[in-house]
Amino acid sequence: MISFSDTPVIISGGIPVETPVICRDGREQTIAYSILRAHDKHGGGDKLKILFDALTSHDITYVGIVQTARASGMTEFPIPYALTNCHNSLCAVGGTINEDDHAFGLSAAMKYGGIYVPANQAVIHQYAREKLAFCGGMILGSDSHTRYGCYGAMGVGEGGGELAKQLLKNTWDIDAPEVVLVWLEGTPKKGIGPHDVAIALVAETFPDGKVKNKVLEFAGPGVSGLSMDFRSGIEVMTTETSCLTSIWETDEKVSAYYNQIGRPEDYKELKVQDGTCYDAIVRIDLSKVESMIALPFHPSRACTVHELQANPAGILTEVEQECRKTLGDQLEPDLLSCIKDGKVTTEQGVIVGCAGGMYENIVEAAAIMDGAGIGSGYFDMSVYPSSAPVSLAITKDGTSAKLMESGA
Repeated sequence: MISFSDTPVIISGGIPVETPVICRDGREQTIAYSILRAHDKHGGGDKLKILFDALTSHDITYVGIVQTARASGMTEFPIPYALTNCHNSLCAVGGTINEDDHAFGLSAAMKYGGIYVPANQAVIHQYAREKLAFCGGMILGSDSHTRYGCYGAMGVGEGGGELAKQLLKNTWDIDAPEVVLVWLEGTPKKGIGPHDVAIALVAETFPDGKVKNKVLEFAGPGVSGLSMDFRSGIEVMTTETSCLTSIWETDEKVSAYYNQIGRPEDYKELKVQDGTCYDAIVRIDLSKVESMIALPFHPSRACTVHELQANPAGILTEVEQECRKTLGDQLEPDLLSCIKDGKVTTEQGVIVGCAGGMYENIVEAAAIMDGAGIGSGYFDMSVYPSSAPVSLAITKDGTSAKLMESGA
């Protein structure tokens, strides 16, 4: 299904071939380095000083970032900076009143030339996908899942201090990263979604730090068979691998996406070329990916749904033991209570946000639930579209009605 090799590979005849040593010049030919070098103000070498094309923050982080930059002498937002209101719009955080934070965000956008996205309009990453990403661009966000690689843009999630530096026209300073090729082949089986692929990828790469602080570059014949929503569902979860950022080859589907959102000029073909060299490779046969489930307390603690169905008590007991070993008496897990008559039961279903609230995910859920119901027990199901355009689309095509009729 998924395998990792730390042996360098070089693209030859359009396919990855093992090579004895990494070729520095070949690494410079990667899509990743074509973008990194274009944004590097250092002028080459093993140290990068990056200036980004755009910034994004949500309402848990933007107040501190803007205040820090103001106190440090900022007089304007030097690049597009989107302030979205999608994370604390329903609750008080840190003792603050949300309305005050949102009013501050609006006033900051008006004063310094930013973009203010009101509550209930878009999740931070969906806004960036629809409005800020472009092929060859780089976006820095104060949210860990800042990932737009399948749209041809490299997204990086960092702490607020790095965004404040960008607002002051200072650079993001990093060592030149290694690049890992993620080679996709095959076509997913019916019923397999992007999160199955993502969880399997995380399970393979995270535990041993195989791709930590490296760039993942997605390519291969399997890419063309994936829709944009499918690619994005994988892409946004690459954060959980501990990689630095990620980027994909682009094709006619990416071009069609930019046409659909009214920005055709932002498309550019990005292709892996012969002679390109990578430090390591992850091979994914999409046709062999199974339905996956992520267990506590990280998506890398994963197994297939079939494995959990076959041995729920054994697997959940093992997770409880790991929890006690890690946290001691700080937490008493109670996963075994989820097993009823030998089967795992759930209490809540949530289709949400930057990873789950995309159009195709919601339509698939509606097709499954069409003519059925969630019952009248403790189980409840909530659906949160990722943006107003997605919400409008599922309203117009009847998807929302199917889900509401099912009890969602």
